[in-house]
Amino acid sequence: MRSARDMGLVACTRCNRVWPQGTETCGRCGHHLQGRNPRGLQHVWAWWVLGLICYIPANLDPMLITRTLVSRQDNTIIGGALELGRHGSWGIALVILAASVAIPVAKFSVIAALALGVRHGSRMSAGRRQHLHEIVEYIGRWSMIDVFVVAILSSLVQLGSVVAIRPGQASLYFALSVIFTMFSAMAFDSRLIWDAEAEGPAPAAPAPPQDPMKEPAG
Repeated sequence: MRSARDMGLVACTRCNRVWPQGTETCGRCGHHLQGRNPRGLQHVWAWWVLGLICYIPANLDPMLITRTLVSRQDNTIIGGALELGRHGSWGIALVILAASVAIPVAKFSVIAALALGVRHGSRMSAGRRQHLHEIVEYIGRWSMIDVFVVAILSSLVQLGSVVAIRPGQASLYFALSVIFTMFSAMAFDSRLIWDAEAEGPAPAAPAPPQDPMKEPAG
């Protein structure tokens, strides 16, 4: 299967118009044309590391702070979900755990696996890796559901000095982590998967010549 690059074409990453290779500027939108970004994987890893750094305090710091007349309760993401479960809302708790723990961890794992697969090869087929990249890009935004829940509760439950709910600092870290991982997935050029597939594995090094005067072992 021939690619556009093999046919001497390059596509604009902004408007998707195809031009002959060697064209420097898109005639439709004026965007600079470039077949492959030589620093594309560096951008992926940079956003990935930033997202991971923000994800750690997002799980350690309080996400939701509840104040009453006599007490104050700080809940982390996991602690808040378990608290909902103890009150019988296991469905909501599972949704929060899936969106705030399972999906982010899966995104980190998939993006890292895709980047490492381009550099070092992968046992997974190129088509499956392409599907994984599309899934990560699609579901990335849904990780914000925990931040939306905190924002809604903070705006609705404000009963003066009786009960007040406000977001903790973990909400900011979590939102930044989601944004950075979305940028990391968007920075990954899935065409690199097919480039590596077309190039195939590196040829094996030739065996060293044997001394004809040396008798074979055994």
